[in-house]
Amino acid sequence: MSCYIPIMQTKKVEKSDTYYPSWLESLKKQIQAARARAALVVNTELIRLYHKIGLDIIKRQQMYYWGDKIIQRLAADLKTAFPDMKGFSTTNLKYMRYFAEQCPIGKIGQQPADQLPWFHIVTILTKTQQVNREWYAVHAIEQGWSRLTLEQNIKSQLHKRQGTVVSNFYKRLPAPQSALAQETLKDPYLFDFLGLADDAHEREIENALIRHISQFLLELGVGFAFVGRQYRLEVAGEEFFIDLLFYHTRLKCYIVIELKASTFKPEHTGQLNFYLSAIDAQIKTPDDRPTIGLLLCKSRNRIVAEYALRNVNSPIGVAEYKLMASLPKELKTELPSIKEIEARLAEM
Repeated sequence: MSCYIPIMQTKKVEKSDTYYPSWLESLKKQIQAARARAALVVNTELIRLYHKIGLDIIKRQQMYYWGDKIIQRLAADLKTAFPDMKGFSTTNLKYMRYFAEQCPIGKIGQQPADQLPWFHIVTILTKTQQVNREWYAVHAIEQGWSRLTLEQNIKSQLHKRQGTVVSNFYKRLPAPQSALAQETLKDPYLFDFLGLADDAHEREIENALIRHISQFLLELGVGFAFVGRQYRLEVAGEEFFIDLLFYHTRLKCYIVIELKASTFKPEHTGQLNFYLSAIDAQIKTPDDRPTIGLLLCKSRNRIVAEYALRNVNSPIGVAEYKLMASLPKELKTELPSIKEIEARLAEM
């Protein structure tokens, strides 16, 4: 019997080999997407179950005048009935009851709680004031915060700092980008993780920020990608060096950060405006949006900064940075103390 293989069949095999990698990548993406959807469904069902258990505990304690010992008994019985399942400890059942008390319809403000992992919900409910809970729930979902990031943002009172930078964005950027740019930047930035004294020089701060780049990026927020430090520009044969250059993946633009270990002065905007013009002329591509500048100063007078930015052509924000190990008094007012949290849990 002949083993002759037609030439056309051989070409088809070659084509199959050529297109197989792209097909495999497509399937991998589909599987990953399906797994993500499945995980979301599982999380949704789990949160709804926890909420239902919490409501049941409240209802029966009120109906039969049961005390907290019933929760201990329920925890033991559920562990016996479902030995392979975690989450039925006495403490967690108390969290379920607290969840149901604080969110009777399963929402944190107007935000469905079942879009968040369970311990994100616990963190928000036990570490924030009620008026701020929806803000943290929304941002945790939109920006994909880990539990650690959520805790750090709550501790640093991010809701008071986000979007408060002095800027001219609404005059210098189109409407959609101006609002996003304003919301992206904050004031003040907290650099207590650097371990530097308040009298640290600019280069000391810059060096420390690079050594702690992961924490620096965490403080800057979602979307910042580090491009370089002391970024060299050449204009008309002269050299200039930008302190820190970033690209923001959501704003689709470069962000130039200049450090000033002093009080803000109006002339600082002139230097930064020059850097932004150079980046737009030499680095920015047609697909990039206008470059944004951020002046980080040891201190700044808000009115002076507003006046200084009024007639500046480039989009610039002016914010303070803090090197202190503890938070300023104005940022501490709504943080519950450890004793308050322990007392709150003891009452549950």
